[in-house]
This record gives sequence, structure tokens and C-alpha cells, in this order.
Amino acid sequence: MTKNENISRRDFLNGVALTVAAGSYLSPFELLAKTTAYYPPALTGLRGSHAGSFEIAHAVSWGGTRFATPKDQTDDDYDLVIAGGGISGLSAALLYQQRAGGDRKILILDNHDDFGGHAKRNEFTVDGQLLLCYGGSQSIDSPASYSPVSAKILNDIGIDTDPFYEYFDQEFFSSRNLGSGLFFGSDQYGKDVLCPNIFRGWEHGKNFSNLAADVSTYPISDGAKTALIQLMTSEKDYLAGRSRNEKLNLLRNISYTDFIAQYTDAPKEVTDIYRDRPRGNWGVGWDTCSALEGFRWRNPGMGHLGLTDADLGWKGDDDEPYIFHFPDGNAGVARSLVRALLPEAVPGNTMEDLVQSRVDYSLLDVPGSNVRVRLNSTAVNLQNTADGSSVDVTYVSGGKVHRVRGRHAIFAGYHSLLPHICPELPDDQIEAINYATKVPLVYISIAVRNWRAWEILGIRSVVCAQPSLMHSFGMDFPVSMGGYDYTSQSNQPTVLHGTWCPAVPDQGLSNIEQHKQGRRDLYEMSFDDIEDKIIAQLGGALSGSGFDPGRDIAGITANRWPHGYAYEYNELFDDPSFGPEKGPHLVARKQIGRISIANSDASAYAYVNGAIDAADRAVNEQLKI
Repeated sequence: MTKNENISRRDFLNGVALTVAAGSYLSPFELLAKTTAYYPPALTGLRGSHAGSFEIAHAVSWGGTRFATPKDQTDDDYDLVIAGGGISGLSAALLYQQRAGGDRKILILDNHDDFGGHAKRNEFTVDGQLLLCYGGSQSIDSPASYSPVSAKILNDIGIDTDPFYEYFDQEFFSSRNLGSGLFFGSDQYGKDVLCPNIFRGWEHGKNFSNLAADVSTYPISDGAKTALIQLMTSEKDYLAGRSRNEKLNLLRNISYTDFIAQYTDAPKEVTDIYRDRPRGNWGVGWDTCSALEGFRWRNPGMGHLGLTDADLGWKGDDDEPYIFHFPDGNAGVARSLVRALLPEAVPGNTMEDLVQSRVDYSLLDVPGSNVRVRLNSTAVNLQNTADGSSVDVTYVSGGKVHRVRGRHAIFAGYHSLLPHICPELPDDQIEAINYATKVPLVYISIAVRNWRAWEILGIRSVVCAQPSLMHSFGMDFPVSMGGYDYTSQSNQPTVLHGTWCPAVPDQGLSNIEQHKQGRRDLYEMSFDDIEDKIIAQLGGALSGSGFDPGRDIAGITANRWPHGYAYEYNELFDDPSFGPEKGPHLVARKQIGRISIANSDASAYAYVNGAIDAADRAVNEQLKI
């Protein structure tokens, strides 16, 4: 299967552009500033941690490079300097402005060519139609559980979650009889086969009348088919004879994969099929998640152990549906924050008109403005001044070293970078920071000229068994708002979303070891490598439907985040009592004089409210000085 030049590939990561960017530390947009308008959301190809965004940080953290602090300041003193322009950094700026005064001078530095951190907006224009998707942070999850501060921030920036009950068409796929497919790729199974996904929506005790017929289509041995059906339908307590506490202790200390292998008759061929289901949440598969987590997910074999959600002290799912989603994901939240800080840069005044509003990037960093957002700028040193009255922040931009000074500073970037750029950190804090590692993540946006293949096959999503790259992909969330309409007819262009968390399953590695190896593997992959696998998976899964990748794919954006999700504690490897309220991250986020820490890592919680709550804490720390 070959690629087609009709696929938009403006990645600037091939040939000369990559060489120049890596050598000069310039972003793709800086390289093209003289010939094209500065508008990052429209870039396709390899995005996320793009060329020009990570080289300086790697030189500091990997190579031990140190940049001399310039004698002269780049510009005037600021009341607050923030390193990191993601949701946490932007929230910190707004909270500081609200609490310290709107006239306070704030500078936000970010190493990327766009603001928002992982909350990135992906745009495509296909056959004259604007298509939106998200390159990272996906949705506002469970807003009813937000802290008062996080809820107030949403309200202050004009986000009301109630209208999403109207904007998100919860019946779109069911009304069209579009379900879920399970894809067996030729690289693992000898041929490409798309089958019914028997795991979609699985609940304890639920039997499907067509289960045997569905499983019969799977390219696995007859023995494995029989074992899979038995596992799915059995009412056996595989831990019979053990007390409640014995069961809980065992399940907490064994992976779900090992539980199935040791306590049921199902062979590895069975667990291989759904091993990677939790990778979109945990960054690893069931080989590295506990059997107790498998119970929480209501996995096969867990329904008759004599345990309840109450035994876990767990309330189970809340009543809020997963629908609070802008067409560009949480880029909508980031853009709302920027609008609140710099209204002239983001036209409009409602969350609806925000959807199609075009940010004027030339207005983000204007001399004289009380708030300035300075992109393509990597912080390389944060240090309290000798008299303790200020913080000097050194950063690199455009190949030059600059210094600014702030009465206060907040670090809102990747937590693991801080020990390399903040020489005042004590050893115990460095050790706590190094305890965890971010989860590598690639969010893939694929613009297609139509979705007839999905209609023909009767599917809206695909889960992959032993995937070569994406472990899931499918049609994006059906959200229409602000004049932006989700596709209604299969002959119309739309966007597909794919997820890949690089991992190394079934090799005896811990979750953190898999995250680190997955990150290394990701760094070694070019966009061509990623694109080839995307095309192969789409072409294989949709074969027989008339889908032609070269003809039907209009553009691909692979949002690469080697440092992606904030680390959340995994009870199979971490102290089971660890969580947002307890764990090494509490030491890792300690204030250093006039430097505070705000990021989702500091909350051990990879969600919007984790980022906002961290910003709230950091701002309060600084206001007490």
C-alpha cells in the first residue's frame, strides 16, 4: 500500500528543515516566518513536541549544557514570570491577576510554537471545509467534581458545561447503528481481519446472544476461542475459599494478565486480544495494571469474585456522561484562558464563537501589555536573587540567551526538567521529582474526505489487538457548536482520532520502565515511520469497504508527546495509599523561595482540574510572600 501526494504532510521534519531546526533550535514556524503567516494550529505532520521545542531542554538535561546568565535583562521587571504556557501556567496567570490586581505585569514563557501545552488544536481544510480535532488534552472530565477554584475558573473564562448536553449528539452513532470493531493486524495475525468487538461495553454478568458467532470470526486457535467464550460467560469465583481481604490483597498485587494466566484456563492467546485496552488511560496494558484495576473495569473473569465496588471504597462511575468536549478538545479551555488574559488576541466573547475564532498570534507578546505570552522560548535557569527579593529567569529563544526578572516565578513545565534548571532544589525534592515519569503519548488526527467506509462496515471505532501503532482509532466526538457542525452525511469530510501510548508489553518491565523505553522508541521514529503504520492500520481495518488511503486521507497530524500524561500512581508498583493527596509528588512540588510549581505532575492527576488546582496552590504560595 503506497502513500499519495494528496495527503497533506506539512511536517517540516524531513530533509533540510529538520537539520536546520535541530542545529539552530528554531521552530518550523520561525524557519518559515518570512514566507507564511504564523498560525500553528494549521500545521500538519509531526506536531506536539515539534522540532525546535525540545532540543534546548535535551541539551540541558541530557547533555549537561549550561547557559551563562546574561548581565543585562531582556526587558523590564515583571511581577510574575511563568515558565510553561499550558493550562496550568495560563490558569496561574489568570488567578494571579485576579488576586494581586489586573495591573500586575505577567510574562509567560513556553518552549513550543503554540500555547496550551498538551491542549493543542489541530485544523484541516478539506474541500474548502474547516475540520477541527485535538492534539492532546481531550475533554473536561466530570466537571461536577471540580474543586470550587477549578469550577470558578471555568465560569470566569466563559465555559458553561450544561450546553454540551445539546452540543454533543449522544445518539449520533447509535441512531446510525455504528458500533465497535476489533482489528487483528497482519503483522501479528498473518492477515488483516476486522471483527465485532465483544469487549465494548462489557458489564458483569452480561452475555451476548451472538457471542459464539462473533468469536468464531477471530483469527485465533479453536482452543483459544473456546477459552475466550468460557471466560466471558463463566460465573465461577476463581478465588473461592479466600476471604474478602485475601482476595483484595491478591488482586492488588498481581497483574490482570497474570491473574487470568494463573487462575483461569484461558491461554495467553486470549489475553493478547485485549491486553492493550487500558493503554489510553494508564499508558500500559493489562500486563502492567493490577487485577484489582481489572475488577474496576469489570473485565472478564472478575464478575463473580464476591466483591463489590463498596469493598474498594469506590463509588464507581458517576452520573456525568463523557460529553464536555470542544471540537478542538481542551484547546478550547486554553484559548478561553488566553482570551481572558489577552482579549484582543482572541476575537469574540462566548465559548461558542471561540470555536471558529482565529487567534492573532502577533498580539500575544506586545510591549507594554500587562500580560505577555512569549512562545518558542525555553527556560534554562530559574534562581532566586541573592537578596531573596526576586527570581532571575534565563531562557533561550531564536538561538539567543535572554534573562528576565520577576518578583515571583512559577514553573509550569515538565516537572522532570526542574532539577536541571533550578540549582536551589534540595536533594530530597530532586529524588521525589525523579520518582515518577511522564507517560509518552501520541494523539493522531486524520482528516478524511468522507466516512463511507465506516458506514458500510457499521462501526464508529476500532480497538486493535497487539497493535503495531495505534491501539484505538475512530470517528471523533460528534460535537456541533458555534456554527461548526459535525458531519451528518457519510459523503462529507470529517476527522478521525487515533491514540498510541508507546509501551513495551510482556517483557517483565514495570510501568515506569515501559514509559521510559516507549519514550526512547518514540524519539527514534520519524514521521514517515508513524505515517506508514497509520496508513497500514487504516487500510487493513477498513479493507473491503472501498476505503483507499491514498485517495481518502486528506491530511495527518501526529501530536507526539514523549512527555505526555502526568504520572498517576499504579497500585501494582506504587504504595496503594498513594494518590493526589499522598505521595512523593507532595515533596516534589515544594516551594523554593519565590519559585512555586504548578503543573498536572504536581497534582499526580492528568486532568484539567489537576492542572488548575496546582496553579491555585502555586499562586497562593507566592501571594503569601
